[in-house]
Amino acid sequence: MKRFLIASLSLAFALFARAADIPVRVTVDTAAPGHAVSPLLHGVFFEDINYGADGGLYAELVQNRSFEHTESLYAWGTVNRGGAGDVTVETAEPLNAKNPHYARLTIRDAGKGFGLANSGFGGIALKQGENYLVSVRARGDLALRAVIEDETGRPLGECALEAPGAAWKKLEGTIKASGPASHARLVLLATAAGRVDLDVVSLFPENTFKQRRHGVRADLAQMLADMRPAFMRFPGGCIVEGKDLPNRYQWKDTIGDIAERPQNWNRWQDAIRGQTAPQYYQTYGLGFFEFFQLCEDLGCAPVPILNCGMACQYQSKQLVPTDQLDPFVQDALDLIEFANGSPTSPWGARRAAMGHPEPFGMKILGVGNEQWGEEYFARYPIFHAAIKAKYPGIQIVTSAGPGVDDGHWKLAWDKFRGGTPADIVDEHYYRPPQWFLENATRYDAQPRNGPRVFAGEFAAHDGRTRRASLRAAVAEAAFMTGLLRNSDIVAMSSYAPLFAKAGAIQWQPDLIWFDNERVYGTASYHVQALFARHRPDTTLPVKIEGAPILLPPLPARDVATYGANPLTPYHPDSLPTVFVAAGRNDRDHEFVVFLVNSYAEPRTATVELRGATQTTAQAHITTLTSANADDANSFEEPRKVAPRLEALAVTAASVTRSLPANSLTVLRIPLIR
Repeated sequence: MKRFLIASLSLAFALFARAADIPVRVTVDTAAPGHAVSPLLHGVFFEDINYGADGGLYAELVQNRSFEHTESLYAWGTVNRGGAGDVTVETAEPLNAKNPHYARLTIRDAGKGFGLANSGFGGIALKQGENYLVSVRARGDLALRAVIEDETGRPLGECALEAPGAAWKKLEGTIKASGPASHARLVLLATAAGRVDLDVVSLFPENTFKQRRHGVRADLAQMLADMRPAFMRFPGGCIVEGKDLPNRYQWKDTIGDIAERPQNWNRWQDAIRGQTAPQYYQTYGLGFFEFFQLCEDLGCAPVPILNCGMACQYQSKQLVPTDQLDPFVQDALDLIEFANGSPTSPWGARRAAMGHPEPFGMKILGVGNEQWGEEYFARYPIFHAAIKAKYPGIQIVTSAGPGVDDGHWKLAWDKFRGGTPADIVDEHYYRPPQWFLENATRYDAQPRNGPRVFAGEFAAHDGRTRRASLRAAVAEAAFMTGLLRNSDIVAMSSYAPLFAKAGAIQWQPDLIWFDNERVYGTASYHVQALFARHRPDTTLPVKIEGAPILLPPLPARDVATYGANPLTPYHPDSLPTVFVAAGRNDRDHEFVVFLVNSYAEPRTATVELRGATQTTAQAHITTLTSANADDANSFEEPRKVAPRLEALAVTAASVTRSLPANSLTVLRIPLIR
């Protein structure tokens, strides 16, 4: 039998008086390993909400680059330096039918320059000394100068673009920024009289994540990489459904030349009262090929979600008749071929033509976002049968509806347990922090012989402000101990939403906040990263001894917002003194113990690793906490709530540790084989 190297930890946080600590004893049975932990347990969920794609992760710096917004010249302005001319938006003989609008400059007198300027997404941020890639589709007899100017009009770099001629031509150049800027603009200038047509005007940083040309923003993608996600679910979310069926996300529109990807309006333009964003669009520059490629760059599994013939059931409620679903089903089959097919297959050839002849190796596909009711169950089995008939190895994610413990959720699970086939069932939880504490044990008694669970969207909504506070993050951590403990049936989980751009928010709370120059992770981001980075390979049984905490009633403000939680078998009358999950990491030869103290008082936790051998070694302890449960990170204090790592000498088979109030503590203790 393996001999395990265990430690005792004598150091306590100086911030907390030991006299105030409440004792608790945790016993981990190291000699009775449980089930294997799902390798896909912790991932990320991407949706283009809060300007998460265009203006966010997608590194394009020009907004409305193809003049396809309803307000055709939104984000554009005329530049006239002593000349005379006109700017119009035309549709005759366009670049292609999917991109019907373009700008025409008709110049009678160029003066010192006549043209157009684009201000980007609230200004273009530049880094001194870095290269920026300019491209434009153009037609006409005029050469152009592409200039980047700062907010005062001072040029920071430029390049020349040749006269394109009578046919549409792609012009490209590189500009090296001579200085930094926060609110720069791209200017396209003609210096002679004549006419030129412009379309698909683009400016990209050369320095993108993994140096992908026209790729994703390096700092935002690095935040994802630092989480070490096991999968990425994309492209949503509610944009999969669309406000109506024409507005739904269609993956075939998002591949190939970006100039031939039709723009779509983002359904989050007006989905939430008081949070309208009328110029929020999807260029699909970040399309399915780019999502697959990003998953490859992050080392995570792709989990795409497709429309199932249903628009948003909160809004238009439009449905495709079941006898007209063939094109939707074919889209699913074609996507599998695009992702996994031979480069000689029709859709595999499309992937290869984009530069990736090797298959992406997609193994999981979602059918519908968070659809519910009999309408969904009239459509989902049609997709399931067709996909399994042609690709039996593909695992299908299906929906339990937009919530849990309600009628839609109950109907779904009655269906799945009554014969409707299902591999993985997607559940969504947007609830107050107390709900997450109460539901840390919700999967303990769930039958093991049914479909597996995908906790596909969850976040603790901390009061009406919905701030991503420490209180919310710790409640999520408590819930996640239950996901880990039950990872034989909980296959996957992801927080939602992922990104939020300051000043362009439709939904809160969010995991990662950014503006054009900065980015920070919330307290919830650090919880997600800690669980993902320290995921064990095998669970270990845990026993907790300590006075239970009686549950207070749900706060009145939360009852008003969410309604009273119905009593179900998952809702206990009391909570444990601490929330714990433990496991063995075979890759790093360590024990891993997650300890969550969600209360306002410290706890003195004695962790006994039963069956271990005493010896001397060094353990690592990571603690996430702050002085106040309401603390949250910000651009001004991006690490107000951030993990602290300690390396400690250890000598015995029991571990005593002071757990701060409102904290997550991760113990990693070496073992001997």
